[in-house]
Parts: sequence; structure tokens; C-alpha cells
Amino acid sequence: MINKYSNVPLYSQLKQLIIEKIESGDYPVESKIPSEQELCELYGISRPTVRQAISELTNNGYLYKEKGKGTFVAKSKSKVDIKNYTGFTDSILDSHDPSQHNITSLRAVNMNGAPFLKDIFGVQGPSVNAEFAEIKYITSENNNVLSYNTSYIPLALFPELLEDIKEKKPSYDILKGKYPLIPVRSRSMMEIVYTDQTDAQFLQVQPGLPVISIANILFSKSGQPVEYITAKYRADKCQLIFEHNK
Repeated sequence: MINKYSNVPLYSQLKQLIIEKIESGDYPVESKIPSEQELCELYGISRPTVRQAISELTNNGYLYKEKGKGTFVAKSKSKVDIKNYTGFTDSILDSHDPSQHNITSLRAVNMNGAPFLKDIFGVQGPSVNAEFAEIKYITSENNNVLSYNTSYIPLALFPELLEDIKEKKPSYDILKGKYPLIPVRSRSMMEIVYTDQTDAQFLQVQPGLPVISIANILFSKSGQPVEYITAKYRADKCQLIFEHNK
């Protein structure tokens, strides 16, 4: 129960009580929890206290709201295992099963459309007008959207790539005869960012919510960049697992 004489804030106590009920099965997955008013009456606390607890549990992925219906218990987070992490997590060039990518956009872009690629791929001189395949796609599990991804690959290296992706060719077909371009190393950057209108639409969240962003540059054996990927994971749906062995 709520201890009003404790040093622990009331909303934190309520959060823990709700989590315990979820974990014990008193509040099953997809079930509706008591309304704000019912929680106020049940624990003798104010509505702002209840709202803060519910808001934080929703942001942390324990609960979700349906407008006009109430607040429900969310499914547990999907574990994205990045054991012995290579950076190929959402790579087009490392995907043996292209059906896992729900492609939302596929086009060619140049430096005017994506000027940041100049530094990533070391483009200089007459190559500044080089074109890249831009592939935007969603990864999901059990009908739950996990991440929204964008991949850039130089069309000079893979001139047939746009057609290959449309035909859902696996990576071993795309890389056939291109052994020097097979990705063998990556450099990764991870940060917390906030969703804009486009990200929110595809991730099925409200704009402005925090997501886990991982950006990877994939390199061939010669050290040439061959793919740049950004993956934005829903923090409320994903638990990233890293393991490093010395």
C-alpha cells in the first residue's frame, strides 16, 4: 500500500505497486488497469500523483493508452541481442533475408539531398555529384514496430542496387562478384534522440518521444565505406543487449 509518511515520493510508490501487479499477473498483458479516479480512491492520493505515475510507466513501456478507452498493460520489451556487436544489425548488405525489411521508401539521392554523406564516404572533387541508394525501412516483431531505419549505399559501387532491392534479392546475390566490397568492419555511434513527425509516424509513437539511435558506417576489407545505416529503436519496446569478451 501507499505509505504517506515515507521519503519515497507517492508517485514512485504507485509506480512500483503497478509494476508489481503487472509482474504478478494481477494486471495481465493487454488488460485495462483501473482509471485515474479509481486509483485515486483506492490509494487515497491526488490525481496529479496518479497522472505522473501513469505517464512515467507509459514512457517506460509498461503501459499504453488508447484514446477514449483507457490505459492498458503493454507487452514486454523485445530483446534486441547485439552479442559480439558488429554494426550489421539492420544492414541491407548483411541481410540474408530481405523479407525482414518492410521498405517504406526507395530512391536515389545526391549530395544536394543528403550533404552529410560527403564526409561519411569521403567524397571529393568531381565525385560530389555522386548518387546513393536511400532505403528507408521498418523492422518489426509480432506486429510490433521495433525500429525505423535508413540505409545509404553508393550507386557507383552497386549500380543495380535499387532494382536488386525491389526484387528483394538477398545480400549474397547483391554482393556476388563484389568480394572486395563485402563489409568486414563497422564504426558505431549510439545516442538518445527525439522523434520528429516522420519518425513518429513510422514508429507509431507521439512526436518528441525519446528513441535509441544507432548509426553505423560499414567498411570493406580495404577500408572503403560501403554502407551507412541509422536505426532508431523504440525505447519502450526494445531492450538492447551488448556483450563484450576480453
